[in-house]
Amino acid sequence: MRYRDLREFLERLENENELARIKTELSPILEITEVTDRVVKKGGKALLFERPKGYSIPVLTNAFGTEKRMLMALGVKSFDEIGEKIFSIVKKRPSSIFDAIKSFDKFRDLMAMAPKKVRNAPCKEKSAESLEKFPILKCWPKDAGRFITLPVVITKDPFTGELNAGVYRMQVFDGKTTGMHWQIHKHGAEHLRRVSELGKDKIEVAVAIGVDPVVLYSATAPLPEGMSEFAFAGFLRGEKVEVVDCETVDLQVPATAEIVLEGYVKVDELRLEGPFGDHTGYYTPPEPYPVFRITNITHREDPIYHATIVGKPPMEDAWLGKSTERIFLPIIQMLNPEIVDMNLPVEAGFHGMAIVSIKKRYPGQAKKVMFSLWGLGMLSLTKIIVVVDNDVNVHNLSEVLWAISTRFDPSKDAVLLPPSPTDALDHSAYTPCLAGKLGIDATKKTKEEGYDRPYPEVAEMSQEVKERIDKIWGEISKFL
Repeated sequence: MRYRDLREFLERLENENELARIKTELSPILEITEVTDRVVKKGGKALLFERPKGYSIPVLTNAFGTEKRMLMALGVKSFDEIGEKIFSIVKKRPSSIFDAIKSFDKFRDLMAMAPKKVRNAPCKEKSAESLEKFPILKCWPKDAGRFITLPVVITKDPFTGELNAGVYRMQVFDGKTTGMHWQIHKHGAEHLRRVSELGKDKIEVAVAIGVDPVVLYSATAPLPEGMSEFAFAGFLRGEKVEVVDCETVDLQVPATAEIVLEGYVKVDELRLEGPFGDHTGYYTPPEPYPVFRITNITHREDPIYHATIVGKPPMEDAWLGKSTERIFLPIIQMLNPEIVDMNLPVEAGFHGMAIVSIKKRYPGQAKKVMFSLWGLGMLSLTKIIVVVDNDVNVHNLSEVLWAISTRFDPSKDAVLLPPSPTDALDHSAYTPCLAGKLGIDATKKTKEEGYDRPYPEVAEMSQEVKERIDKIWGEISKFL
């Protein structure tokens, strides 16, 4: 199902009894967060706070807080549908790195579904003088202030002219100034560096708040450089994204966005940003980050302010991460055909851990997979990789721990890497953005790997007995 804008998605949520309208007056300072956190933790509904204290603009939170709503947002019945759509492009799983490269070329061709430019757009219906008009949240007691938490931040590569869209938090300093939390590994930060290399003193930036769910998801997706988030959104929707020119900067924004901010970031202007209660569950400490200076604000007639709350997992962002895990698994399998499945545990905060299962065919294959993943895009930031055999369900942590306990010898099966790139939010790192990595080979070892005795068989019931009991299970369950 396609949604032209955020409002069509909310209408669908309401029709499916997945949206709660909160009519109690609640403050954007901490109170909306506390209510949202309680609802998220129990897998509750999306929340539309109709009376944020001091404001006439409603606040939407927890829009993607369950698997059902995330699937509704992407318009599919399962994340595998998107994987199948990707495979429909390449026709078959590649048998070599050269086949994989050819497959990516085909994928890039399809990604050329450039956005469609329009002249009149709902996002320009009204103008605002200041951010003070909007019920921007302060989420946690020790946050440095109010933060915009779901902005789609749009920049242009100064070399290629391609637009990039990413989601980076923005601390509100005043009505016309915010921070821009561009971590060093992100494309927005790279565009700023390139602008500096060209001798320019600033980069133009546009921010869209309250976009349709597929555009928002695409802005969070770890796409390779040169692949447009708007084109990817068009691919997922099966329809081009409509964009409109900004008023004061040479950029385009989604035409149906609720709120649009235009402005610039200077290459040499930094300001202390944070602390901020982050998705790791800790306050990210204050650090200098670029400053976004606003030159124009427009919005829809009656805008909706869309926000998310991050903090100790599980939170709403878990399902954005899980979507990425499932959608991009086929691409990872293109380069590593032995991988059967993958789990990026919610508790590990995206880059903390990856658990993968493989069909093991030769000695050292688990380590080969580890090194491949550590060299692949944003997976390069993964701190711990656990590799198990394909008889282990990577989504069942009980099975994973069983495999680690029974198939992993720390003296021989651990891989330790010296400090290498890590997530900027890895608080365990002694040096910011640099930390060691751990690989755990929890696969059954072979004679060629130095295991010179037969590996014991797993004690399992025969299929014949299972089927026999299945037939009489209804009768037995009466006594249970």
